[in-house]
Amino acid sequence: MPFHPFEPSVKAHLPLRFTFPFAYSPHRLCVVAANKVQAYVALQRQWKEELQMGKMFGVLVVKAPNGTLGFLAAFSGQIAGSATHDFFVPPVFDYLQPDGYFKKHEADISVVNERIADIENADERRLAFGRLADLVSCAEAEIGAFKLQTSADKRQRDALRKESVLSAEQEAELIRQSQFQKAELKRLKAKWNEKIHEAKLAVAFFDDQINQLKKQREVMSFLLQNWLFKKFVFLNARGEKADLLQIFESSTQPLPPSGAGECCAPKLLQYAYVNGYTPICMAEFWWGNSPKQEVRRHGEYYPACKSKCEPILRFMLQGLSVDDSPVLARAVAQSRVEVVYEDDWYIVVDKPAGMLSVPGKIDASSLVEHLLKQRDDLTSLNLMVVHRLDMDTSGLLVIAKSLDAFKKLQCLFETRQVHKRYTALLSGRIPYPVQPLIYEFNGQPHPVGRVSLPLCPDVTDRPRQMVSYDYGKEAVTFYEIVGYEEGYTRVSFFPQTGRTHQLRVHAAHSSGLNTPIVGDDLYGKPASRLFLHAAELVFVHPFTQKTVVFCKEADF
Repeated sequence: MPFHPFEPSVKAHLPLRFTFPFAYSPHRLCVVAANKVQAYVALQRQWKEELQMGKMFGVLVVKAPNGTLGFLAAFSGQIAGSATHDFFVPPVFDYLQPDGYFKKHEADISVVNERIADIENADERRLAFGRLADLVSCAEAEIGAFKLQTSADKRQRDALRKESVLSAEQEAELIRQSQFQKAELKRLKAKWNEKIHEAKLAVAFFDDQINQLKKQREVMSFLLQNWLFKKFVFLNARGEKADLLQIFESSTQPLPPSGAGECCAPKLLQYAYVNGYTPICMAEFWWGNSPKQEVRRHGEYYPACKSKCEPILRFMLQGLSVDDSPVLARAVAQSRVEVVYEDDWYIVVDKPAGMLSVPGKIDASSLVEHLLKQRDDLTSLNLMVVHRLDMDTSGLLVIAKSLDAFKKLQCLFETRQVHKRYTALLSGRIPYPVQPLIYEFNGQPHPVGRVSLPLCPDVTDRPRQMVSYDYGKEAVTFYEIVGYEEGYTRVSFFPQTGRTHQLRVHAAHSSGLNTPIVGDDLYGKPASRLFLHAAELVFVHPFTQKTVVFCKEADF
C-alpha cells in the first residue's frame, strides 16, 4: 500500500505552504518519512548491489481524505527493471509492461538495429570495402609510378633541348612523346576510375540499405517517443491535465528530455492528486554511492532536478500555496554595498552574500544597480563588473568605470595574473595534506594541498556543475587548513583557475575534499548562508603599474 500513516507519537506543526522543490530544508515530517523509507530500503537485500550504484528517493507528506496524516514514497526511474514495487507509488505511466505497446514497438526498433548490425558486419560488405581499398591502392601506385616516369622523361627532353639544337623532326618527336604520355595518363586514370566506380557501387549497395534502415529507425523512434510523451499525462492541484509535450512546449527545451516524468516528485504528486490526498511537504534524498561525475552523498537531501522536473512541477504545483524561493528571498533582503577602495579607474566592493554580481534569471537587483542607488555621482559612468562571484558568495569584487579599464583588468583575470584568496567553512574535518606544497601568496608562503578536477555544466540540472574528464575544462585549487572549530574546518582557497562553482565542487566532490562548504544548498546542505568569502585580491594595477592588495576578511 503506497500510503503510510504516521504513528500517533509523531507530532509536528504542519507547514503553512508546500515545499519549494528546488531549494529547501526538509520539514521534520519529511525527515521522519525518509527515515522510514531508508529503513525499508536497507532491508531489501535483492536490491543491494543495484542501489549501491546510487538512486534518488522521495517522500511526500500528505493528508488522506479521511484526515489521516501519512506519507507516500517514490524512487526515480526503475529498480530491478521495473517501475512498480510495493511500498512505493506507481509510475505516472507504466510503459514497461512486457506485452504493452511500448515494449512491442521497442522490440521492432531492436529488430531494425539487428538488421543494421547484420549488414554492417556482413562478409560481403567487408569484401566490397576491401576490394575498393585494394583498387584505390593499386590505382595510386600505378598512376604514381607512371607520373614519376613521365617526369623523368620530361627532364630528359628538357636536357636534350638545352644541350643541342634539335631539328624540326627531332622536336616534333619529343612533342609526340609528351602528348602520348599525357594521353596515356588520361587513359590510365579513366581505366582505374571505372574500376573504382564499380567497386564504390558495390559498397553503396550496402550503405544504401543501412541508411534506409537508419531513416526507418529514426521515424519509428520519433513516433514511439511522441506516443510515450502523450501517455505521460499530469494533473495539477486545480484538476487540470497536460501531457509532456504540452508542458515542455512553452519551456526553453521544446522536447522533453529522456526520463522526464520518471523522477520522484512528479510520481508523488500525481498519485496524491489521483487518489485525493492533500500534499503537505516533500523532500528527496540520495541513497548509495555518489556518481563519479556528480556530487551526491548517501542519505542527504537534494532539490528536484531542473531539466526534467522544473517544467513538470511548474505545472503540477499550480493550485497549491508554495513557499517562495529561498534564493529569491535572500536576494531581495540585500541592499547596502560597502566600497573598500576606489580610484579613477576601479571600485572594489565587498559584495554581500545573496546579491547578484550581474543581472540574472531571477527578478532581483544586481550589484551595480544597488551601488547606483547609493551613489548618484556614479550614474554618468559605464560601470562594468570585471569578474563574478556566485550569488551566495560574499567578498571582494572589482567594478570598472570605463570600457578601457574593464578590458585591461579582464585581460589580467583571463591570463591568471590576478591572485585570489577565499575563506570557507567546511562541514566536517578534513585531514592535513600528506605532502603539502608551498604556495606563495602576497609574499607569504602557505603549506597547501591541491585539488585538480575538470569541470563542465551538468546540462540535465543547471546550474549544477559536474566533474568530467571527457568534456570538462581544467580546474585547479590550492587549499590551506587554517584550523578546526566545533566539527568544522576553516580553510583558505587559492583558485588557480576560475570555473563556475569550482571551489564548491572541489570541496564537496568525493574525489576532492569530500566535505561540502557549510550552507551549500547545491552540493551540500542549506544553512543561513553559504560560508564562502572572497577575502583577498592581488594584482598589478593596469594603469599605475603598482602591485595592489585588497583584503576584506570574512565576518564568519
